[in-house]
Amino acid sequence: MPKITFLGHACFLLEDEGKETLVFDPFLKENPLAALKAEQVKANYVLVSHAHSDHLGEAYDIAEANGATIISTAEISSSAQGKGLNAHPLNIGGKYNFPFGWVKATLAFHSAGIAGGTPCGFVVNYYGKNIYFAGDTGLFSDMKLIGELTKPDLALLPIGDNFTMGIDDAVIAASFVNAPVVIPYHYNTWPLVEADPGEFKKKVEEKTNSQCIIIAPGESYNF
Repeated sequence: MPKITFLGHACFLLEDEGKETLVFDPFLKENPLAALKAEQVKANYVLVSHAHSDHLGEAYDIAEANGATIISTAEISSSAQGKGLNAHPLNIGGKYNFPFGWVKATLAFHSAGIAGGTPCGFVVNYYGKNIYFAGDTGLFSDMKLIGELTKPDLALLPIGDNFTMGIDDAVIAASFVNAPVVIPYHYNTWPLVEADPGEFKKKVEEKTNSQCIIIAPGESYNF
């Protein structure tokens, strides 16, 4: 059974016993809420939504230490390859098959953190389960299409406001994506992104068809 573990801020570890492990946006060293140190992360693939330091984080270090493949935008992938790392570039709307399933890059309305780049989110098909990781983004109506076309089993949505969607917009996003389960992230790392996940859970379960699961850094959810 797949398990997703929240490592703090926007970092998640996706794993299943005896199968490939994926880590998303591994910002750990400077993350006051990080549940692991970068050197403790064992992963086969490192997914990076954009190049801001709180998302790119220790992606290159983890990839080098594990012989892992970075999956990201063309610009970040090119940067990684320039450092001698394995990387697979995707662009918005593109999908590629990997041993665990496939990854599709989705729109994210944010800034890129790298010259000429664009931010993204991901839909990951992981051994038959679809996970939507929104990245850093504001609300946009094409989230409805992401939900309709990929039918996520699990949606990971930012709620911290200021740099991303706040709670009310993220509730609308949850209604658009229409995944059975929603997990919030990108909140309470610093005062600028303070948000109450309990409020988000209450509103999601009142206003959408989704269940909201809150997991603290270091906690996991099996699905």
